[in-house]
Amino acid sequence: MNYRYIGKNVPKVDALEKALGKAIYINDITLPGMLHGKILRSPYPHARIIKIDTSRAKKMPGVKAVITADDLPDGRFGPFIKDEPVLARDKVRYIGEPVAAVAATDLDAAEEALQLIIVEYEELPAVFDPLEAMKPEAPLIHENLKDYIATFQAIRYGNVCSKTTFVEGDIEKGFREADVIVEETFTTHMQHQCYIEPAGAIAQMDVSGNFTVWSCTQAVFIHQARISEALRIPMSKIRVIAPYVGGGFGGKIESHVQIICVALAQRVNNRPVKIILSREEEFSSTRPRHPSVIRCKLGVKKDGRIVALEMINIFDTGAYACDGPGVAAFGSLMARGPYRIPNFKIEGYCVYTNKVKTGAMRGFGNPQTGFARESIIDIAAHEIGMDPLDFRLKNALEPGDRSVGGQVIKSVGIKECLTKAAEAIEWKKPKKHKYRGKGIASIQHISGLLTVSAIVRINEDGTVSLHVGTVDIGQGSNTILCQICAEELGVNLEDIVIISGDTHSAPYTWATSASRLTYTGGNAVKQAALDAKKQLLELATDVLGVDKEALEVGNKRVFVKTNPERFLTFQELGAISCWVKGGPVIGKASFMVEEPAFDRSGFQGFPFGTMTAYIFAAQSVELEVDVETGQVQLIRGASAHDVGRAINPQNVEGQIEGGYVQGLGYALTEEIVFERGKVVNPSFADYKIFTAPDVPELKAIIVECLDETGPFGAKGLGEPGLVGVAPALANAIFDAIGVRITELPITPEKILKKIREKEFEKRRG
Repeated sequence: MNYRYIGKNVPKVDALEKALGKAIYINDITLPGMLHGKILRSPYPHARIIKIDTSRAKKMPGVKAVITADDLPDGRFGPFIKDEPVLARDKVRYIGEPVAAVAATDLDAAEEALQLIIVEYEELPAVFDPLEAMKPEAPLIHENLKDYIATFQAIRYGNVCSKTTFVEGDIEKGFREADVIVEETFTTHMQHQCYIEPAGAIAQMDVSGNFTVWSCTQAVFIHQARISEALRIPMSKIRVIAPYVGGGFGGKIESHVQIICVALAQRVNNRPVKIILSREEEFSSTRPRHPSVIRCKLGVKKDGRIVALEMINIFDTGAYACDGPGVAAFGSLMARGPYRIPNFKIEGYCVYTNKVKTGAMRGFGNPQTGFARESIIDIAAHEIGMDPLDFRLKNALEPGDRSVGGQVIKSVGIKECLTKAAEAIEWKKPKKHKYRGKGIASIQHISGLLTVSAIVRINEDGTVSLHVGTVDIGQGSNTILCQICAEELGVNLEDIVIISGDTHSAPYTWATSASRLTYTGGNAVKQAALDAKKQLLELATDVLGVDKEALEVGNKRVFVKTNPERFLTFQELGAISCWVKGGPVIGKASFMVEEPAFDRSGFQGFPFGTMTAYIFAAQSVELEVDVETGQVQLIRGASAHDVGRAINPQNVEGQIEGGYVQGLGYALTEEIVFERGKVVNPSFADYKIFTAPDVPELKAIIVECLDETGPFGAKGLGEPGLVGVAPALANAIFDAIGVRITELPITPEKILKKIREKEFEKRRG
């Protein structure tokens, strides 16, 4: 079908504002009488709070408010388990945990006031390793774990805040039937989202006790809910607005400073309070990616068929659960990957430690389990003497196969993704140099989760107002939603204004996350536009005196099919609806992912409802290893993604490229480093992210396998671009020098160590 906007490279609707530096971010906002907030943080990983003395800080000139947990209701918050206090209550559980907060007339006064707060602690034994934390004798981080409210049937004990299990087939029988069994343990590390704009917020209370919160957030409605549950304020009294957001990657879904801002604003006579985190605070107190320890066992036949998979996935959630139960569960749901495996048992554990709390980051558990699975699949392929690409193709899902949980998957482009990603690096051609290698990995993800709602209003001049609760964090969702609305309504893109990211002017949406806005948001917008179109047709039917079936909508008009010269413009219909008949045309829709449901007979402790719209992708890389230094030189890479239909191909390519580069950082250079719970590299001087000169030749490949449930056949994209990069690199390193790296990030030191171990084994043999 020939579309006007779908499948076209439309510039982003916010491109001009951003290019000209006119976009307003949270730190650009200054309000009259604004105060500045700062947070006092724990210097200990685990300690009982004996006493807090704020008397000297309160007397300091310029200080308008000082708060501790004693000044707040005992409201705990969290997306899965309500275990996190606004300010530490009774004890601290990680270095950097908020203990007190101040609001002052300037930052210098606020920082000086923090130095005047005296906190008396009693240190407690701490645990930093999730495997140690799981032992019965480990120090308990949350003594009252079972008393916390949970949003699902959480399996929890000791320092394990949730356990999820997936079982299908007969795992023991599968391993008995296997000709070859391979086993390995993999570890992944803590990665920060590294959005360039630090987290921050401004909060103000008016004379009626209503709050307005401006925040760089991915989820205005989530923040509204967290503020309400933590401070016992009705949601109707809380308005959350997202200005332009300088990146998120999952790290700006849950609250950081927003609740503390509101708590301070309650005490300063209607003056706004602003808190912006420093980069050091970002690294040591926000919600980075979960480290993990993953044990894999894979059984295969000599002909390459996978017959059994067992995985134990242990996720280190830090001091508070936050998204951990979801990450451990979803990562485990994805652990089977895009393969037909008749027998599997996959367990996911979310474990407390005395480190900074972790949260959502691009991939949501999939990068951790994907690294392990795609590595052990490579190990198995080499073990039976089969090409790793052919091994994957032999076991890859096809249309009509089922997901974990029994859903029939109809849109499946994994084989095409694998083939094209391999072709892009000339997979079948021999090595050009001795220490060159090629690697590939394949993944699956979802894009259908929870709900989005939308409103499409036809103005009296025929233009369109599109209201959505989503937040564009740079990925281009506002543009995609406008393209879908324009295509469905038959209007020009420039006729649409999008109103988003404001709890008081937009309909409810869960969050900008989970690679879901094109699919769920697009469906909601398309249905709302259809609702508006239906109303326009009904109004035109009355005015023109013809049956609705005789009319068509297009080019900002409703016209008679057999006589296109007989028409009413949207402007005419908008004016008639507002002033003469029927009332304003307002289309609305709520889209909720409810079908197809999982068969949960093999599920235990899974915290989500239905998921759908499976995305498939393959990443490949060619590299060279310097065996003298362990340095990896990236030659070229490719990333192929089945996106259903590319609504905006140029935007899709940008997402693919960005995900791949972020995956390179995850694989090779990025790591938050701890010494007894303290972050020792909390700056970009010591935490290395990839920049443009580091990036190799990279090919972004779009594969379109239309999903009949998606808007114009589209699925999502955002997260998968990162997921397969690390295992592809590890596989390429093995191809280059014959050593297997099982621990991320892959550093020169680790490569040299493996080379020495290999040489030692050769000498022994």
